[in-house]
Amino acid sequence: MDTHIKAGLQPVKEYQQHRARMLISCPDSPGIVAAVSHFLHQHGANIVQSDQYTMDPEGGMFFMRVEFDLNDLSGKLMGIKSDFQEIADKFQMDWNIFPLNEKKKLAILVSKEDHCLVELLWQWQAGDLDAEISMVISNHADMREYVESFGIPYHHIPVTPDTKKEAEQRQLELLNGKVDLIVLARYMQIVSPALIEPYRNRIINIHHSFLPAFVGGKPYAQAYDRGVKIIGATAHYVTEELDGGPIIEQDVQRVSHRDNVSELKRIGRTIERVVLARAVKWHIEDRILVHQNKTVVFN
Repeated sequence: MDTHIKAGLQPVKEYQQHRARMLISCPDSPGIVAAVSHFLHQHGANIVQSDQYTMDPEGGMFFMRVEFDLNDLSGKLMGIKSDFQEIADKFQMDWNIFPLNEKKKLAILVSKEDHCLVELLWQWQAGDLDAEISMVISNHADMREYVESFGIPYHHIPVTPDTKKEAEQRQLELLNGKVDLIVLARYMQIVSPALIEPYRNRIINIHHSFLPAFVGGKPYAQAYDRGVKIIGATAHYVTEELDGGPIIEQDVQRVSHRDNVSELKRIGRTIERVVLARAVKWHIEDRILVHQNKTVVFN
């Protein structure tokens, strides 16, 4: 295995040295696309991909994702950001630019079930998750050897009702300034506002049901009792409302009366791992814009 990959890093590809992504959300009005395109052209950039969506041309919100190439990106990026502010102010934009040579840093939180963690590590190892996995944090020690075999730091922080506050403070100390995204890969703990606030729209959870159905604990048992014919999984950003944050991705599979709770869980594990990996991939590729409690996903 490549030593850079083993250390939790994906190598920077040649084209990423001069490519960046711009994300924009603002009230819709005429001239936004033209203004952005003209600005990038004036600064010597070449647009390689552009997506946009408007909720309602009459007073709705407008969303845009642009990828562009620019020679000497690192040297010119600060100036571009400064110059673009005049356009951003004119159209009341919420915007950001993400250079591709700066890998997003991930922390994965997990409990005992390993299927979602394993999927993320597999996809990262294959180069499908173009990010740095900075650490794995768990309230159990079960997966330490497996995670460390990838060269990724593993932190075991036990959590009990009496130590939950102290445990979360220790997590924050580990995370502070070191990660861009937190992934709850079947981390079976409710996170507090103290962790949510500094990572607003940067904590992704996988919930093992097709939300908004079967919120909370034991959703497969709830689904079995209800006699559902479809089960699913939902990846969403974490908010203070339990399982109520903006939904990023969902998927389902048909089941029947012959499937007991154990069988529903077995089927559900496959859905969970795929749905979570998609959501994480889209986030690190800057494909998601959040508006109120919804997402716009350019995929």
